[in-house]
Amino acid sequence: MTWKKFNGETIQSSIIDEIENAILRETEKGYKLKVCIGTDSQVKGTHTDFATVIVLVREHHGGFMYIHQDKSIQQVSIKERMLMEVQKSIETAYSICDLLDLYDVALEVHADINTNPSFKSNKALNDAMGYILSMGFIFKAKPEAFASSTCADKMVH
Repeated sequence: MTWKKFNGETIQSSIIDEIENAILRETEKGYKLKVCIGTDSQVKGTHTDFATVIVLVREHHGGFMYIHQDKSIQQVSIKERMLMEVQKSIETAYSICDLLDLYDVALEVHADINTNPSFKSNKALNDAMGYILSMGFIFKAKPEAFASSTCADKMVH
């Protein structure tokens, strides 16, 4: 899995090593960190582009993120696509949660799903929320889900 920094630079080490180094660097500077993970997607003709982000938020001091992009040629409904986004976020969260526990860094999984029933993505809300919470992660949906609806959204267009 290839991860990049926001500036486009490819991460050469594993994402776990990269996150650990970032945690050590940022806590040494006195920052309290929280990690937010989210995925967004965009259907483009015959394929769907996905972007998953790991956002490290420095309390009251902005943040930075790592991005993984991939494509799928599978044709799916909006609900299935929302759940694919959640799956990608959960896989990412699961891969780094032990590291975050070790350093006592809070973790949230953000779903690009609207809590307003008049939006199509709302069909996936209960499933996504149940999935994320059952894995033991903190769940955020729109409008609080900035990792997916703002950060990942910018990377998928």
